[in-house]
Amino acid sequence: MLSAAVDLASPTTPPAEVDTEGLANFLRGFFGPLFLVIVSVVAIFFLFTREITRFVQFIILAIGIGVIFYVPNIIEAIARALAGALGIK
Repeated sequence: MLSAAVDLASPTTPPAEVDTEGLANFLRGFFGPLFLVIVSVVAIFFLFTREITRFVQFIILAIGIGVIFYVPNIIEAIARALAGALGIK
């Protein structure tokens, strides 16, 4: 009983690095289909109202957001490329 109390009282070391890969996969799996449904509904709306210019603008924007959302580590790669282009290490 005393050893159990000592084990509870001793501080535990936190993990050296937080693993967020599972959270990222969950969020992609949850919001991915929702994103596709919203994009589809808005695109169909623009097509039915014959606003082709807005439709093309929306599709380009949706593709950009989709690439950022679906490609893993794209934000980190873009940030490193920008930092390298600016001469920041």
